[in-house]
Amino acid sequence: MQKETGLLERVFHLSENGTSVKTEIMAGITTFMTMAYILAVNPAIMSAAGMDKGAVLTATAIAGFLGTVLMAAFSNYPFALAPGMGLNAFFAFTVVKQMGYTWEMALAAVFVEGVIFIVLSLTNVREAIFNAIPLNLKKAVSAGIGLFICFIGLTGAQIIVGNPATKISLFSFKQAMLAGTFHTTGITVVLAILGVLFTAFLMVAKVRGNILLGILFTWILGILCEVTGLYVPDPAHGAFSTLPNLSAGLASFAPASISPLIGELDFSQVATFNFVVVLLAFLFVDIFDTLGTLIGVSSKANMLDDEGRLPRIKGALMADAVATTAGAVLGVSTTTTYVESAAGVSEGGRTGLTAMTVAVLFILSLFLSPFFMAIPAFATAPALITVGFLMFTAVAGIDFTDMTEAIPCYLAIIAMPFAYSIAEGISFGVISYVIINALAGKTEKISPLMYILTVLFILKYILL
Repeated sequence: MQKETGLLERVFHLSENGTSVKTEIMAGITTFMTMAYILAVNPAIMSAAGMDKGAVLTATAIAGFLGTVLMAAFSNYPFALAPGMGLNAFFAFTVVKQMGYTWEMALAAVFVEGVIFIVLSLTNVREAIFNAIPLNLKKAVSAGIGLFICFIGLTGAQIIVGNPATKISLFSFKQAMLAGTFHTTGITVVLAILGVLFTAFLMVAKVRGNILLGILFTWILGILCEVTGLYVPDPAHGAFSTLPNLSAGLASFAPASISPLIGELDFSQVATFNFVVVLLAFLFVDIFDTLGTLIGVSSKANMLDDEGRLPRIKGALMADAVATTAGAVLGVSTTTTYVESAAGVSEGGRTGLTAMTVAVLFILSLFLSPFFMAIPAFATAPALITVGFLMFTAVAGIDFTDMTEAIPCYLAIIAMPFAYSIAEGISFGVISYVIINALAGKTEKISPLMYILTVLFILKYILL
């Protein structure tokens, strides 16, 4: 044991960072528990784009493993990576379902984004781009994505449904009773609501892994309802069995093949204007999402220097960039640094050993795929709604006393759920920010990059 500890000490510099093997491993377990929901949520979201659900689960775990190992190797920081929430929703619901592109083309955009990030991470350009984007607008985009993700959760659980008269409305239990579908769709709405309330209670009680526990609680309730006949699965209504398929015995625990996804990138649209728009949207969201997470979590861990900078940030950014590129080849949307890493940091995690612990747990999770595959949409809805809340809290940091800042932020936030598009929210925010500040004579606030983005987004509306 002493030899192992000595090896870990030399690799991760534990004493230098004021930590121990036990502390780092416990911190890694804590981080994994808070972000393991992605293994259930990501397949549910990406399958909406027509991708194989089992293959997405396997690719998600491998991408999480690879990205987190790279973070440990390149920077020795306790940060974990996985396909990002918000970016996966943009991938599936905006690029594929709304804009009409194939998921193969969307993966190509993620791959190109990753390659660009590798180049930018080798220089200081990525940090310069981050600094050029107004801080308030960054927070607004985060808040807007929160509302968008929440809306996806509400509609996925059918708490909010389509309505010809009012466009959208609350689920009607009365209509479900009259139609005889309460035990198929109505009970799942009840379970999803109970899941949200239970998760909220866990958050108030500051229970670690509250999002994952909320998923498990809702799923177990679903199983009990199915076993007792309160829930009757009907695939025709999108209501599937909550019971894991273990019919193949031990073979059921073998990870699903990623052959339907790996290497399936379509570069045929690279030269089109729409591809550039999609690429820019991925770039824009991921740039400040990753940097904001890195700085926020490292600040909590007191890792920033006297000038507020993060030492070895280039290694952390490189890990993120390489993981995004590799993840696209595997078949997942942008792989990014998770804000849930703050949970492990709070438990004392300070080095790459925390990250390595998370990586090992991602691999082990591959052999529990029948259970992750059986988790229904109504059980992942509480996670989406809760993550949406956590992202929406960024709105508290927006300066609403300055109208030249507040109005563009407001437009960016409301456009995302109402237009059902993260890209449109970004577009509304950038265009309005530049125009309003230019008219107000505050051109010193507008960076050259913001002018370029404004022109590109306006051309998008004119030409597309």
